[in-house]
Amino acid sequence: MSKLLDYLNHLDTDATAREAHTNDPSAAMTQFGLNDAEQQTLMSGNKSDIAVMAGIDPAALPAPQVPNAPFN
Repeated sequence: MSKLLDYLNHLDTDATAREAHTNDPSAAMTQFGLNDAEQQTLMSGNKSDIAVMAGIDPAALPAPQVPNAPFN
């Protein structure tokens, strides 16, 4: 599993992580260990690019429910 997919799953299951991401996405992603490319891809809001970087089929990526994310 990719680090980006781990992060998306973490946001999905941890309210504290979602709050941290809402308050300061860059700091939350850095603390989790995402590299610059992963962070830029996630913040781009391009679900196809996010899915590819996460190592999953783009059709398998549900609409993320991350507050203040550009893909909501």
